[in-house]
Amino acid sequence: MGRLFGTDGTRGIAVTELTCELAMNIGRAAALVLTKQKKHKRNARILIGKDTRVSSDILEAALIAGITSVGADVELLGVVPTPAVAYLVGCYNADAGVMISASHNSVEYNGIKLFASTGFKLPDDVENEIEALVLDTPDKITLVDGKNVGRIRTMYGAVSEYNEHIESTVRGRFHGIMAAIDCANGSASATAQALFYKLGTDILCINSNPDGFNINDNCGSTHIENLAAFVKDRGCDVGFAFDGDADRCLAVDEKGNVVDGDKLIAILSRYLKETGRLKNNTAVVTVMSNLGFHKYMEKNKINTVCTKVGDRYVLEEMLSGGYNIGGEQSGHIIFLDHATTGDGQLTAVQIMQLLAETKKPLSQLVSEIEDYPQTLVNVRITEDKKGRWDKNEAVTEVIERAKQALGEDGRILVRESGTEPLVRVMIEGTVKADVDKWTNEIAGIIERELSK
Repeated sequence: MGRLFGTDGTRGIAVTELTCELAMNIGRAAALVLTKQKKHKRNARILIGKDTRVSSDILEAALIAGITSVGADVELLGVVPTPAVAYLVGCYNADAGVMISASHNSVEYNGIKLFASTGFKLPDDVENEIEALVLDTPDKITLVDGKNVGRIRTMYGAVSEYNEHIESTVRGRFHGIMAAIDCANGSASATAQALFYKLGTDILCINSNPDGFNINDNCGSTHIENLAAFVKDRGCDVGFAFDGDADRCLAVDEKGNVVDGDKLIAILSRYLKETGRLKNNTAVVTVMSNLGFHKYMEKNKINTVCTKVGDRYVLEEMLSGGYNIGGEQSGHIIFLDHATTGDGQLTAVQIMQLLAETKKPLSQLVSEIEDYPQTLVNVRITEDKKGRWDKNEAVTEVIERAKQALGEDGRILVRESGTEPLVRVMIEGTVKADVDKWTNEIAGIIERELSK
């Protein structure tokens, strides 16, 4: 698997790459590192949540074995969204949190995400310390004896307490709004229906019957075209699609048009500004955000700050600059007044509140945001070619030719995924034919040079 931690935890094919042994050792190392400054004299307490993948149970068992074998207690949250783990770490005054999920990836993958006692994901230096224990100095991991192992407890009220927190972030109820919710057969299947029902929404849930194998399978935010058709067919006012662990959200307007993270951040930033709650008059986004987003923000006199791709970099900028909204085009949106990480359901209820208060359809709210032609192609590469695309002469030469051809009216972004063996090629410009031509040409050369 190479380096343990990518841009969003450890991830790989469950059992063969992300093995039970590795999960156990990560549990041991994380427990030792994250509980150095434990909050109580008694054993450190670590929460574990999981998504609906069939492999989540065995990885949970391995983590439990690892954590308790070094003397820390485990509190099991069951199937919950990733942001629920982040919130409940603080709510339960725990010392750390673990989420077992591969987010939007297909079922054969799984992952481990770690949270500090603050509810925030771990900074690089702490991840590096855990990684060094696992890979370089496992002999420094000291196991306790049989009378000092940690205990295991199930937290049966976790889902309800998380839902109550989401409810507390909005005012009033959403009677008269019909919403379609695509749970991706993932974590939101355990929370969404109860949440939106209590908020007074007329709700139609789809893909909310997980069987261990159908998570993200032709559903959720990675296949939002299905929700778009459903919204239009059923005459819904709005639709929301989550990914497998419900930390991202994309929307569909009443006409069946997809509303991506850029547009959601744009209209929510404007709403926060109009209600006097947009801190430092700024939203934080990544370099992937569409030019149309930036034009809209300029028109509404809202500042934007751009970071590298990855919600962890968005969060770092938000914390350092004192900003309270930021996110990614993919639907990871962080509301720092209410959460420490991206939260799909929190995003959905904020949009619901906007619809209820403005009494405007979502299509009208986003109508001023122009979409500039943007094409994204993912190229799968071999493991041994990772980290080498920008050193390949054929790849760098075609990128330079594309830059010269597109000129100032175009933007080229080529980057390697932090979670998968992929190189992502994104080009944006004013003429779609040119954007498509150069995106496909660059992707074709990367495939030729790096996929064999």
